[in-house]
Amino acid sequence: MRTLKILTTSAVVVVITAFSFNTVFDENENSNSSENGYKIGDVAEDFSLKNIDGKMLSLSDFPNAKGFIVTFTTNHCPYAKAYEDRIIKLDKKFKNKGYPVIAINPNDPTKNEEDSFANMQLRARQKGFTFPYLIDEGQQVYPKFGATKTPHVYILEKENGEAIVRYIGAIDDNYQDESAVNQHFVQNAVDALLNGKEVKPKTTKAIGCSIK
Repeated sequence: MRTLKILTTSAVVVVITAFSFNTVFDENENSNSSENGYKIGDVAEDFSLKNIDGKMLSLSDFPNAKGFIVTFTTNHCPYAKAYEDRIIKLDKKFKNKGYPVIAINPNDPTKNEEDSFANMQLRARQKGFTFPYLIDEGQQVYPKFGATKTPHVYILEKENGEAIVRYIGAIDDNYQDESAVNQHFVQNAVDALLNGKEVKPKTTKAIGCSIK
């Protein structure tokens, strides 16, 4: 994080932290939407959203999946960009074990052209996404989940034909430096589910850009 120090004649130091202003605003915008979203143990409704290949995709299109790593993410957000490689790694690690990543862009593209469907397709090609990348046209799905940030993760476990919410929150505890991560929240949660263990913690605070 880059800082700029400005000295006055009275030796008062004003420190402006680049990037912190965006963080403050992001924390406030849409801060209450999660109150009406899914909680741990809730059944998540299926949805039908357009994938970057132009086809509609639903959770029911994965009959052999044991669950899903539903990740709300987007193109322009620096937090989302910082996690793209880690999201790809999660998909590669768990897709063949029954927990594929399902990425959803919840943003209104009229607010930022970088989040348009065409740019979603471009970003997926540039980064080599190994997972579906869906657009929440009309912003109908993310409010049901209660997502407020990008990225914001919901781990679902299939049980008796239903998708049960088992984890909500952040991918890990350090968006800035993957090598400095101490807690791999999503990875640990999926590992626990695959081994028939209880997910701990079940919720963490998602850190990212507000959904626009």
